[in-house]
Amino acid sequence: MTAILTVSLAALGAAGLTLYSGFGLGTLLLPVFALFLPVEAAVGATALVHGANNAFKAALVGRLADRDLVLRFGLPAVLAAFAGAAALGWVAHFEAVARYELFGREATVTPLKLAMAGLMAAFALLEFSPRLRRLRFSRRWLVPGGLLSGFFGGFSGHQGALRSAFLVKVGVSTEAFVGTNAVIGLLVDLARLAVYGGLLAGSGGAALAGGRWPLVLAGTLAAFAGVLLARRFLHKVTMSAVQALTGAMLLAVALALGSGLI
Repeated sequence: MTAILTVSLAALGAAGLTLYSGFGLGTLLLPVFALFLPVEAAVGATALVHGANNAFKAALVGRLADRDLVLRFGLPAVLAAFAGAAALGWVAHFEAVARYELFGREATVTPLKLAMAGLMAAFALLEFSPRLRRLRFSRRWLVPGGLLSGFFGGFSGHQGALRSAFLVKVGVSTEAFVGTNAVIGLLVDLARLAVYGGLLAGSGGAALAGGRWPLVLAGTLAAFAGVLLARRFLHKVTMSAVQALTGAMLLAVALALGSGLI
């Protein structure tokens, strides 16, 4: 019961926040699942909740999406994510620059994590500077932006953060930003779950066996509730508030990456 309550509360809060930011559910939920499940099962559970939540968000707010952004930014991002994931193999042999233990968990700092942390921190600073917050990207940069976001997202596994960092600067309404992020996030998850689903099938579903499905179901339903609650206030949320939230979450992810905690 403790596990179900903890996962449900975490999913409820995280899903509500990430409806506005467009990223962060997996980052926030994975360590919570890892408290009660083996790492491989926690990864699978997080992927399933994340995918179901993005499908739910797309069903609710997908009609608000900017189709031009989805086509010219989202599709290149999905394709480039595969290239980024493949390129990860080229640097997988890089040795960690630091290892340490914190609260019984080993943290590993790698050159890749440090590079991604620096990139995300730079985007975060754009949101905290009043002058730079007004910076906008022309739509002619949508395809290159999608390719870079997808590639580095596939490289690090944090595509949502890079996607939001770019889209928040395109100059769209809060509703269009949220809807576009939901649709693109669903496309990314469909590709990712296709790969992970094959791994689950290959292992006979062992990663999530042993009565672990109720925990996944609880997290999924709580995430749905979080999205519904956040949606009620969508019309009251300004784009400046979304930018501030995006910047704060980008900085938090950057700090966690740079310190080796994720």
